[in-house]
Amino acid sequence: MAVAEAVKYPKAVLFDLDGTLLDSAPDMVAAIDAMRASRGRPPMALAALRPHVSKGGLAMIRAAFPDIDDDERKRWLPEFLDHYERELGRHSELFDGVGAMLSALEAGGCVWGIVTNKPEYLARQIMPVLGWQERCAVLIGGDTLAERKPHPLPLLVAAQRIGVAPQDCIYVGDDERDIIAARAAGMPSVVALWGYRLDEDNPVAWQGDVMIDLPSQLIAADAWPATR
Repeated sequence: MAVAEAVKYPKAVLFDLDGTLLDSAPDMVAAIDAMRASRGRPPMALAALRPHVSKGGLAMIRAAFPDIDDDERKRWLPEFLDHYERELGRHSELFDGVGAMLSALEAGGCVWGIVTNKPEYLARQIMPVLGWQERCAVLIGGDTLAERKPHPLPLLVAAQRIGVAPQDCIYVGDDERDIIAARAAGMPSVVALWGYRLDEDNPVAWQGDVMIDLPSQLIAADAWPATR
């Protein structure tokens, strides 16, 4: 009788960072609260800011200061990043199951890396805090290249740097921009439903290849979408 071939992990997996691997919202709200305090405003509820985290710094400032116009928010962005750098890694933690999932990928011979819209200098600072500086095969930030997600360039460059064809790589993210970038790069995608989303977001409409509720589900090799 023929023996069924064992299901294997993909050759490589690229992840978004905030809202996918790392629950960084507590660090973000600490930075926002420092800005609010300096302007005589009370702290912001974590639950109110959390859905905006994957949308980026300007979106978080907009949520925290809805009465301020966009031009002023842009001027405040460096201040937010300075506060965030001081809070980096102090309050955040991995989503439940992420550590075990990454260990399973490594044990199965899968290479993994990170493609985030967070500025690269901030993303690199969190790597030693998490013990990932030797484990993460590639790190692309939002300012590493001329384009950022939803443009496919960061994903394509990340795949090139780890020596894997885009079609053999999978991208995992919690925001629509992640799935748009993956599709444009020719990469199968996983929608991380455990991440940050606004009430009006509809992950089904993003048309990712699979939707996963919890990181621990990705320990099962057959939960991943097929590559070529």
